[in-house]
This record gives sequence, C-alpha cells and structure tokens, in this order.
Amino acid sequence: MNLQRLIKPLFSILVVLAVLTDGSGAPTSVIAKNGLTHSVLRVQSTNQAYDFFHPWVKKESVSRRGVGALLEGGRILVTAELIENSNLIELEKVDAPGKATATVELVDFDCNLAILRPDDPTFIEEMVPLRLESGLYSGDEATVVQLEPNGELAKTTGRITSVTIGGYPFVNLGLLVFKLSAPLQQRDWSFTLPVVRDGGLCGLVMRYDSRNQTSELIPPPVIAHFLKEVSSGTYRGFARLGVSFSPLRDPQLRQYLGLEGNGGIYVKKVAPDSAAAQAGLQKGDVILAINGKALDQDGNYEDPDFGKILFSHLTNTRMHPGDLCEVRVFRDHKPMTLSLRTEVPDEAKQPSKAHSGGKPPKYVVLGGLVFMELSRDYLREWGAAWRDKAPQRLVYFDTFQDEMPENRGTIVILSQVLPSPGTIGYEHLENLIVSRVNGREIKSLEDLVAAAETPGNGFQKVEFEEDPKMIYLDAQGILETSMGLMDQYGLPALQRL
Repeated sequence: MNLQRLIKPLFSILVVLAVLTDGSGAPTSVIAKNGLTHSVLRVQSTNQAYDFFHPWVKKESVSRRGVGALLEGGRILVTAELIENSNLIELEKVDAPGKATATVELVDFDCNLAILRPDDPTFIEEMVPLRLESGLYSGDEATVVQLEPNGELAKTTGRITSVTIGGYPFVNLGLLVFKLSAPLQQRDWSFTLPVVRDGGLCGLVMRYDSRNQTSELIPPPVIAHFLKEVSSGTYRGFARLGVSFSPLRDPQLRQYLGLEGNGGIYVKKVAPDSAAAQAGLQKGDVILAINGKALDQDGNYEDPDFGKILFSHLTNTRMHPGDLCEVRVFRDHKPMTLSLRTEVPDEAKQPSKAHSGGKPPKYVVLGGLVFMELSRDYLREWGAAWRDKAPQRLVYFDTFQDEMPENRGTIVILSQVLPSPGTIGYEHLENLIVSRVNGREIKSLEDLVAAAETPGNGFQKVEFEEDPKMIYLDAQGILETSMGLMDQYGLPALQRL
C-alpha cells in the first residue's frame, strides 16, 4: 500500500516531465521549434497578373503554394514571388484542420521578401515563432522544409557550399546569396521553402536547380535587414551607393593613374541623383576603401563573417538607408575622403522600372498605336529567358539604365499596333522607343498625352529612335475611330495613367 502511494505521484511527475521535455531536458518551445509543425504554415496564394502585352486586361488566375515561417509578432515570412499579384491568400496549419485568410503587410521585391498577417490573429495563437538564426557559414548544414501531399513535413538536409553576391529575381540589386547543396523533391508545396537549423530560420529557398541539386537561399543577413526596416515603422528598403565600376587588374592603367599597391576599383559611371553623386564621387575616381574596409582590385573587402566578398554587401545590406558612409578615393594622383548618406534610388526617375508592385500598367491607345512605359514586367512577358528572347535593344536599356544621360526620364515605347483604318501600313511596327510627338520630347506617357493635344496641320507626328524615324496619323480620323477601337478590342478606356 505504501509502495503504491509512492509510485503513483512518481508516475505523475514523469508524465508531466514527458510533456514538458523530450527526455533530454529541452522545454516545449524548443521541441515545437525543432518539430516545426507549430512554426510553419501552408500558404496558398491565388494570383492574377496584368497582361503587359494587352495592359487593359488581366491574365487567368494561377495558384502558388509554399511554406511560410512564423516569426515574432504574428508575422509570417514568405518570398515576394509567392504572393506577387495576389487576390487571395489562405493559410493552413500543418497538424490541424481549418483555414484562415491573410493579408500582405509589406512586400519588397528588391530582396524578394514579404510579410503576411492572418486576418484572424487567433488562428496562430498556439503556434511557436521561429527565431532568426545567425552564424551560418559556408560548410555548415541546414535543412529545407517541404510538405508532403498528405500534409506531413518533409525535411532535406544539405550543406552550404558557397556565400556570394548574386542577383535577385526582380531587380539588378546585388545582395548576399547562400548556395545549398541538397536533392529536393518536386512536391506540390514547393514554391517558398524555409531553411532551418537547430530550430531557427536560416533562409528561404528562392531558386532550385534540379540538375545540379543546388538551391539559392535568401540568407539571414538579408532577412535581418528586411525585418529591421519593417520594425522601424518607416520601411526604406535597401540602399545603393550609385556607382558602376570595373576592376583594376591592368598594371599599365594602374601606372597611368599613379596607383601604388594592388587595391582599388575604377568608377565608370555615377548614377544621377545617387548618394555617390551627391557626395561628389566622379567618373574616373578610384575607390580605395569604404568605411575603413580596403577594397581589392575586384571590389572585394574582408568581411568579418564571410571573408572576401563584394563591397555591395557592406553598402546594401550591412548598412541601412541614411547611414553615414566614408569613401576613400584616389583622384588626380591624390587620396581624398568623401562622406555620404546611403539612400534608396527614386523609382520615379528610373528609365525602366524594375517592378510594378502589382499596380495596373499605364498605357495610351492613340488611333490604334499602343504606347507603354518600358519596365521589367513588360520584358518578363517573354518568359524565364526574357533576357535572350525579348527585343535586345529594350533589354539593353533596362540593364544599363544607370549609364543613361541624366534626366533621361522614363522610356516610352510603341509596344504594338492594333489594326484599324488609321494604321494601315503600320501594323508591323512594335517595340519602338518614342523620342518625340508633335515636336515635344517624350519622357513619360503624360508627356505623350499632352503632346497629342496639339497636332500639327491636322496630323499626329510620332518620332522614334529607330526606323521608321517618324510616322503620321490623321488627328481627326483618330477621334472618329476611337469608339470603334474600344468596341472592337474590348478596351475599357483609351488610356490609363
């Protein structure tokens, strides 16, 4: 009897310990994090993009699926690609029935990251947020989280093979990229995938090369920068220095410039209105160091975490917009130091916008001529290989827009011609850059609309940078055929600005 009295409370204590630990003393929060079922969610986004070939309509809706990572504050981290052009976002728990809708709190296409919030906060009440892992380096192991069709978690462990600066899907901005070697399965829920280690989030998969079994990850430093900006209350994003450069490997050029030693990069171009331009940095300068970090002849510096890496990691990710930056330069055979405040470029001044952010594309239809502003979204209509398949002149201007003259303005193009009585003979024209309309220089669609209000001698004169150099349209004929064009081609309006 006495023995039973001793055993019973002892058994109860063991049961409690079994609930609170995994047998090794780990608390339940750690178990939940390690188990991940209470820290990740299925995310399904129904997306409907605009058709940039026919900017007055939308494409058919598509469904994208991924796995979101729950963070502190009830936020769910996913890639921007997952929720691009979303109409509806639904969340599901891994180990419980039911769904909840979610709203995009903030998205930054520069870093390909987005924050979601459940419309019903109680949906995630019992879940355990992941911490952001730090101290992940080349050679370390990490685990990619996927979901099986039956809802079970699938984990694939791989190894970080390299840390480099690479391009992100939407913009030319160079940010840190981790490469992970792991053979992932092509499962249903495989668009956005968290990567974890020891119960902490250490990245999101944004690309997977099945041939080489290599994933490209958005790494912790980029995520940390994004989250810090989100928490600041005024999101600014990722700054740029605003320079184009070339390595200084040529010993004769170094001798001509009067350089000693092996370091420094040559400034080829300073972007107008950039932080570098405002600080007085000039074409022909040699950048020797940034914030005391010496640059080698390829533009790399010695990073305390990742070793030798391109200086853009220092200026774009380690620093935030508004931070003070000291740039040591060599000019006219003399060293000097310039001070600048890092800043994000003004999208309104970009000749070709990197991303529309889901906004309806602007267009103007003039007598059957369809005019648009050049953008990366327009070029992406040629598919994943748009850099090879899209009109190369337009790809060139998009890629090297920082090297265009100051105050170039937005590039306006004649994207296509809708056959009509007033455009007979012009049906073959497409993807031409507009320079002037009725003698007025065109730097935006608004300029084009204003110029079209004053035709010359009853004709609209449109000039291009390529052949044919100019065409004419009967101004009165445009007015008479406007309603017919709208009916024939299903146009809701002849312009959207």
